[in-house]
Amino acid sequence: MASSSPIVQKLEIEIQALEHELNHELPKELKRARALGDLSENAEYSMAKERQDFVSARLMQLKNRLADLSLINMKNIPKDRIAFGSKVVLYDVDRDVDIEYSLVTSEEADVSKGLISTTSPIGRALMGKKAGDAVTVTAPNGTREFEIRTVLTFHDLL
Repeated sequence: MASSSPIVQKLEIEIQALEHELNHELPKELKRARALGDLSENAEYSMAKERQDFVSARLMQLKNRLADLSLINMKNIPKDRIAFGSKVVLYDVDRDVDIEYSLVTSEEADVSKGLISTTSPIGRALMGKKAGDAVTVTAPNGTREFEIRTVLTFHDLL
């Protein structure tokens, strides 16, 4: 995934902010809290330590996600089937309406904007399908039937 990708940029910005907090702000807070005396009854110290643990865990999570995203090779995304980056128009059989979705990463997903994750129930059901295919999606709110009307792949949208 290109480093200019908005999701990669967002992750890198959050990583930078958390690294700054972990390496500069939290050590100062811990030093101030230690100066207050008895650490066993020091709420400021306990809160700073908890925040330090949280920031460390979140940093690890973000760096792992960034590494995962860097493994996405855009050349391996199919040109003729639904995959990451595709924009699709589905006909909802039960509701008799067309719905447009774009398949995105889980971090970018926002159903209200038509952005669904490739790991969501609908996203998983659509992966590898083509225009004209019928899809049955089992979601928490029940089973839904769709017909795929149009597919624009990542490559078509460049």
